[in-house]
Amino acid sequence: MRIRIVKDKISRLELQELANERFGDLVKAAIDIKQGIIALGSELHADAEAELIEKEGSMREDIWGINLYPAEKGEAFLEYDSMINLKPASGNRTRGVDDETTRTKIQLLVERMVEN
Repeated sequence: MRIRIVKDKISRLELQELANERFGDLVKAAIDIKQGIIALGSELHADAEAELIEKEGSMREDIWGINLYPAEKGEAFLEYDSMINLKPASGNRTRGVDDETTRTKIQLLVERMVEN
């Protein structure tokens, strides 16, 4: 399966189709909060991160790993959990996203890009 880079919008149905191709209930993604783009459908968040760096010129410090659950609503739809989020030099020492401002940027981007 190829990694899909989204720069505009994606529907929940398309997300579910991506989920069905790999994990069934979730889509792993890497989101560049500076460029406002997202790479979807990788087996590992690191693969999506590499795709953004190589193909889109993203900087590692702007990329965060998330999981999207297409069948879920509200807070259960978006999960901040990825090894690529470990960025001690930037102050993020967990697999989550510790900075509330960064979490908010991610949430707003996802809300803008994913059509219900």
